[in-house]
Amino acid sequence: MDLPLDALAAAPVAAPLDLAAMRAEIDRIDDALHDLLMRRAGISATMAASRVKGTAATFRPAREATILRRLLGRHAGPLPREVLVRLWRDIIASSLAQQGAFAMAVQGAADSKPAHLARGHFGLLTPMKLLPTTSRVLAAVAGGEASVAILPAPQDGEPGEAAWWMQMEAPRLQVVAALPFLAGRDGAEPQAFAIAPTAPEPSGQDRTLLRLEPAPDQSRARIAAAFAAAGLPPRWLQRRDLPAPMALAEVEGFLTPDDPRLASLPFPRIQILGAYAEPVTEDPAP
Repeated sequence: MDLPLDALAAAPVAAPLDLAAMRAEIDRIDDALHDLLMRRAGISATMAASRVKGTAATFRPAREATILRRLLGRHAGPLPREVLVRLWRDIIASSLAQQGAFAMAVQGAADSKPAHLARGHFGLLTPMKLLPTTSRVLAAVAGGEASVAILPAPQDGEPGEAAWWMQMEAPRLQVVAALPFLAGRDGAEPQAFAIAPTAPEPSGQDRTLLRLEPAPDQSRARIAAAFAAAGLPPRWLQRRDLPAPMALAEVEGFLTPDDPRLASLPFPRIQILGAYAEPVTEDPAP
């Protein structure tokens, strides 16, 4: 049906007026966001100034996970959750940089998967040291050249030199975070771990990594059964025989060395390699 001439004449005038009003509102929101970001940065600067000069940044992955979980829990509307996490990861990285020197150590090239995950978690401006081997990455963190190491999640069948969990000097170094924090819709497992010379803290929803030395006749199935009998059914488990039998298990919860369930496990030696906040799974597709 044809519209009256007066309606046709009015329509082009109304649309630009509404668009201009919406743009003005966006500008006001941008200013308000900017004011809050500057205020947040000012608080971070005050906290940093209250600490001893020259000390390293206070890296607290559990606190970061708690912030992101809270924001994701209240999030609504068309802004993708991935964008929300990306924004706050950059804000958190900026706060870390204000507090002191903070750098990452990553094995391989700048376009590798671990480097991509590191950039996604710690931001584009955080210094990154690209190193040739896993052992060199761990040594960089242990020696203070870097604040955190980003290494790929362990895989069955990977070369021995890539099995960083066998080389890791615990408890001096600990796994403290998993990357990415916002997992895919299928609930994918972490693709990389962050390792630092600091003790992990509980976030409320955590997983713990355990390294153990089984007897030669303790197969993967027997190890898994022993964990289950102790009330610690493993989420996944790896076992290697060279240069000596060693296994890596992941269990639910935040375990401490005095947990009685660890004492009941029938292995000559068991160590906590760290713990990390359980990633948040992206909402299923509509």
